[in-house]
Amino acid sequence: MKVNVAISQKPPVLLELENSIDVALNIIEEAAEKGTQLLVFPEAFLPGYPTWIWRLKPGGDMALGNEIHSRLRSNAVDLHNGGLNKICGAAKAHNMVIVIGFTELDSEHSGSSLYNSVAVIDADGTIVNRHRKLMPTNPERMVWGMGDASGLHVVETAVGRVGTLICWENYMPMARYALYAQDIDIYVAPTWDSGETWLASMNHIAREGGCWVLATATALHGRDIPDNFPSGSELFSKEEWINPGDAVVVKPFGGVVAGPLHEEQELLYAEIETEESAKSRKTLDVSGHYNRPDIFHFEVDRRSMAPVTFWDDGDFE
Repeated sequence: MKVNVAISQKPPVLLELENSIDVALNIIEEAAEKGTQLLVFPEAFLPGYPTWIWRLKPGGDMALGNEIHSRLRSNAVDLHNGGLNKICGAAKAHNMVIVIGFTELDSEHSGSSLYNSVAVIDADGTIVNRHRKLMPTNPERMVWGMGDASGLHVVETAVGRVGTLICWENYMPMARYALYAQDIDIYVAPTWDSGETWLASMNHIAREGGCWVLATATALHGRDIPDNFPSGSELFSKEEWINPGDAVVVKPFGGVVAGPLHEEQELLYAEIETEESAKSRKTLDVSGHYNRPDIFHFEVDRRSMAPVTFWDDGDFE
């Protein structure tokens, strides 16, 4: 199956959820005009990756950090209250599969904790998978909780079998293997990472997993920081590229076919052939003929890890 893909590295409106959703809807419209069937957004696109955590002084700036975190929580996506409904509606309207990263509010249990999540929305507007980042990286742990493996799925979509890992999860060999073992066609890696080392890793994954790899960060410039961002002028320079983006498409068994899109706030387009994934695994299939299950044993617990179970009157009747 030939699939027209687009990867956006345009920035959202940092810490402003509704405005960022409007940006996403405009990007979807732009991609639709090019005949896009699969559109990928970066890590934590809604309402923007918390890049300030890498600028705050360790052990200091607690009041500032708390103020910014409070704004992030107020602008996080609440799936239980339809937080992605507009994006899902646009996916259905344009018959487009959309993969989008977002900061998720856990309104079901604590009402406070945040998670680094990514949703796969099928072309009919249905959310077919929600994955929470298993291990937030370094200072990210002051922002996001650890996800469970309930979203560690490769799902059938209108464009083929799609799986996703977020940023440095892609450096977790067992997490990658869990996706490889589910007949993956398209491996999506929304991230905040960029540069030669990251691009080399994407090539490695395409070769190791025998799959298409689509990855991007947000191309964020200092001028994109809103004027009302707390202490924004102290944390960021209006002249700097905070992140260059580096959107890329890598073919199965390695080799860049589009990108990297460096320091450009645009969309990267490419045409891919999903059947190439299965074909490339003839020589190296790490979860199939190139595996030794008699020596190596691997289990994944994909049960949802709820923080509490309630038993009420009548539950045992």
